[in-house]
Amino acid sequence: MDTQAALAVGQNALFILLAVSAPLLGVILVVGLVVSLFQALTQINEATLSFVPKIVAAVVVFAVAGPWMLTTLVDFLRRILISIPEYAV
Repeated sequence: MDTQAALAVGQNALFILLAVSAPLLGVILVVGLVVSLFQALTQINEATLSFVPKIVAAVVVFAVAGPWMLTTLVDFLRRILISIPEYAV
């Protein structure tokens, strides 16, 4: 495997990682902002109030987007494993 191929595989892996993690991170970010705004407006500073909604949102995202995430990662892994003979010296 030459340097160019290794960089291409690494770049593709980072793109897949970003694409798969973006829905989860985006939803948790929005939920965190909404809860923080609610806490600031009501002056309730309870730790579980910010933690529990994020966990619930993460479970919902995994339930909705989980199959797509898993399919995307399995397809990437399959492509990498199939392309190993190309890079063997």
